[in-house]
Amino acid sequence: MGIHQLNHAVLYVRDVGVSAAFYRDVLGFTPALEMPVPGAAFLRAPDSTNDHDLGLFEVGDAAAAGPRSRIGLYHLAWEVQTLGDLQELALRLQEAGALAGASDHGATKSLYARDPDRIEFEVVWLVPADKIDAEVLAARSRIGRLDLPAEIDRYGRDTLGGIGISRSAG
Repeated sequence: MGIHQLNHAVLYVRDVGVSAAFYRDVLGFTPALEMPVPGAAFLRAPDSTNDHDLGLFEVGDAAAAGPRSRIGLYHLAWEVQTLGDLQELALRLQEAGALAGASDHGATKSLYARDPDRIEFEVVWLVPADKIDAEVLAARSRIGRLDLPAEIDRYGRDTLGGIGISRSAG
């Protein structure tokens, strides 16, 4: 048996309240695990059945700045169900000043953003297995600019992503 999916991630952050508010207000996470751990927060993603998806531990102002100035996590990728979800999150991330970029990797359509501590994360929609054609496969060898309206026209706003890839086709 192999690993199936990311269950949860834990991040060291400067201010747990600021970071928890960002993940709550921008990405829709909710508090989970009501444990009295000072300087910590445990959050669940909006459509998750996990006990928690994200743990945050406050280390204060002594935390190293920048994603490449320390050994540790580069980024996480959170998967959304539809391109409509991706479009909604793109707007919310942009409004929060957190959107750092958007890329088309062929079989994945990705947004890149940074939380209040500049920790980078990705939000991704996966092309369903039955919609991966020669054009999609060819695009996997390059990183292109994401044209989200064109992708919605191609695949549909409400098409479930990842079917046959990250989730069962049955």
